[in-house]
Amino acid sequence: GVVEMMLDATGNYTKALTEERLFVWHASLFPTGLSGMSIIRVGSWRDDSSGPMQVVSGPVGREKVHYEAPPAGRVPDEIAKFLRWFEQPGDMDPLLIAGLAHLWFVTIHPFDDGNGRIARAIADMALARSEKTGQRFYSMSAQIRREHKGYYDTLEWTQKGELDVTRWQDWFLNCLLRAIEGAQETLGAVLGKARFWERFTHEPLNERQIKVLNRLLDGFEGKLTTTKWAKVAKCSQDTAYRDILDLIGRGALQKDAGGGRSTSYSLIIE
Repeated sequence: GVVEMMLDATGNYTKALTEERLFVWHASLFPTGLSGMSIIRVGSWRDDSSGPMQVVSGPVGREKVHYEAPPAGRVPDEIAKFLRWFEQPGDMDPLLIAGLAHLWFVTIHPFDDGNGRIARAIADMALARSEKTGQRFYSMSAQIRREHKGYYDTLEWTQKGELDVTRWQDWFLNCLLRAIEGAQETLGAVLGKARFWERFTHEPLNERQIKVLNRLLDGFEGKLTTTKWAKVAKCSQDTAYRDILDLIGRGALQKDAGGGRSTSYSLIIE
């Protein structure tokens, strides 16, 4: 489904984007020919047999139409124009190509369903082409899903406007920036954990220590005390205290300011 489509889009980014490839992607999203409980046309353009293609929300009888796509009869020609441009976009900045490709495809809305997912795959394909690699640490598709409200608001504003895509491109580029920054933060955390554990390669820890340290590295809520250690590790407080003292001796933990019954401990990250 989505995974196979994304892998093809980014892994085979040098291959041309064609009608046939779009049909294969669409068929992979709906292998049963159903979208929910509705039968849809799979691997072919929509025909508007049940009325114009509209993006709507709200209860029955009080629907709000956010966007109405071009009539089905125009889809083949519109897609042909889009595909010609996508393969030969001229001297436009590659990042702007990715943003415009997403907007253009989802505005045509050529399929009964799955247009947004395919538009995201096309954008990721364009980004892979711009970087000349299918391997990336960030996912624009995932970031758009996380920011779906801003995405739909900006998309609706642009589609109801007068061909000015500035606001859309601004949102798209900032969304891309947030995707990259988020990936860097995640990668930094992963590398930090790796460096932490490297310190104990030749000094094995017991299972309780490994379990609690992992919790701390992943973001432990509140302060670590012997009581919390005992609860997480499912051991006595005496055992918890011995585990903690051992890690203080190894330079993995340090005693926080204060003391008595409220004594707490924190990680030492080098």
